[in-house]
Amino acid sequence: MRSKNTFNNVAVLKGGPSSERSVSLKSGSAVAKGLRESGYSVSEIDVTERSVNLPAGIEAVFIALHGEFGEDGEVQRILESRRIPYTGSGPKASAASFDKRIAKRILAENKILTPEYEVLKRGMTPRIGLPAVVKPARQGSSIGVYRVFAEKDWKPALDGAFAYDDELIVEKYIKGRELTAGVVGKEVFPVVEIVAPDDWYNYDAKYTGGRTEYLVPAPVSVETAARCSAAAAGTFSALGCRGMGRVDFRLAEDGKAYVLELNNIPGFTETSLLPKAALAAGITFARLCDRIMKSATLGG
Repeated sequence: MRSKNTFNNVAVLKGGPSSERSVSLKSGSAVAKGLRESGYSVSEIDVTERSVNLPAGIEAVFIALHGEFGEDGEVQRILESRRIPYTGSGPKASAASFDKRIAKRILAENKILTPEYEVLKRGMTPRIGLPAVVKPARQGSSIGVYRVFAEKDWKPALDGAFAYDDELIVEKYIKGRELTAGVVGKEVFPVVEIVAPDDWYNYDAKYTGGRTEYLVPAPVSVETAARCSAAAAGTFSALGCRGMGRVDFRLAEDGKAYVLELNNIPGFTETSLLPKAALAAGITFARLCDRIMKSATLGG
């Protein structure tokens, strides 16, 4: 049944030129299906370069591009220059969320708890004590992310991460539980716990069906869930985000919830976390896509 939509003829941007292309293709296809179920006329656009070609008559765009040229603000700037409304955060907030160096600084400035960290360039020696996590400054989907538990692990971790970026984030590893909270508009969805093999939610654990268990809502105390929800909303606001996002946490053994990062274009695959959280809040996948599509706008 057709709902009353703000837009009718929309495009879904998927694929993209980043290392997260394969995940984005799945996300975009799922979003397109959800939007069609909600009554939209949908054009699926497989983006293969750092440019966007839209059919005539497109009223708004749902951005399902992960990684570079999706979450970093570049495609948003292009759409703004053409005065085409789009989903998600604006160029500035997208860039701040995607670049972990900027995001970490903003979290610290806003007194949002995040693991101790340092920015590492080639040739520098890490100062953070073990155990630690090494991440490219500008990547997603846990690509190029390594845990370092022993001195011998430093070189392969740094070499692997530097393959994706010239600057890295090295942060203190927080022993504990993996949690995440999705945000759409002003609503924070139920907190999800991620139980991954070997307590390591890497690329394979994220995108291989059956490898990871998702507990929705997370089996945590009311107080812990409330703290995570408040931190998710605070992170979303501090970074200037809009539309949608997902905030990832480590819940330490002492009960403190450390914000790791905000994903400004979360996954929409069959294993993705935002749709799982939305469903726990009583929102079907099609309704979730419709709600986000209705929020498409310019500016910000």
